[in-house]
Amino acid sequence: MLKALIFDMDGTLVHSDPAHLEAFAQTLGPQGIVIDEDLYRTSIIGHTNESIFATLLPHLPVEEHEVYAERKEAAFRRLALELKPLEGLLDLFDWAEARGIRLALVTNAPLLNATHILDILGITDRFEVKITIDQVERGKPDPLPYLTAVERLGIQPEEAIAFEDSPSGMRAAKAAGLFSFGVLTGLSAGELTKVGADRTIETFRDRALWEVLERRNAA
Repeated sequence: MLKALIFDMDGTLVHSDPAHLEAFAQTLGPQGIVIDEDLYRTSIIGHTNESIFATLLPHLPVEEHEVYAERKEAAFRRLALELKPLEGLLDLFDWAEARGIRLALVTNAPLLNATHILDILGITDRFEVKITIDQVERGKPDPLPYLTAVERLGIQPEEAIAFEDSPSGMRAAKAAGLFSFGVLTGLSAGELTKVGADRTIETFRDRALWEVLERRNAA
């Protein structure tokens, strides 16, 4: 029986990648690092800030990585002021809540960013459980964030469906034992299927999603 839907945030609830890319570009430009689409896809999307800045600024100590991460997140919050929920998201929330299916958030974003985005989207109160990078010892691709959400919900992994847009997030969800949809806001269906996506969707209105939801809800 389907008991919960668990969502990543950036690229899943909202197409926020352009704002993130620009924030990284503004922050790392003075270091001579050009952030383009290819670099964003290969070294940034789905990764933790710890991993990103260790990769892009290997010559700097960890303390400076943390300073750059804070600058980047502040830049992102300045840029991300007019974001909208991905098409069909609010209808999906309404459908789930009408059936007693609970909602949770699992993101590698820090709490300040998550709070900022959820407030802008007007969905802060829709999630019963919110797991941010600040709350767990290891972020995605480790399954710990998903396992933590499942534990707090008091359910089994097979009773939930996950939604992810990145390889690291998909690996985390699948390693935690969740049926998972890949959301195609940044990567191709082939790329997400390769790392474990059970199905892929472009928006939350896709028929592939609703066929699974109706079947799982009727089980």
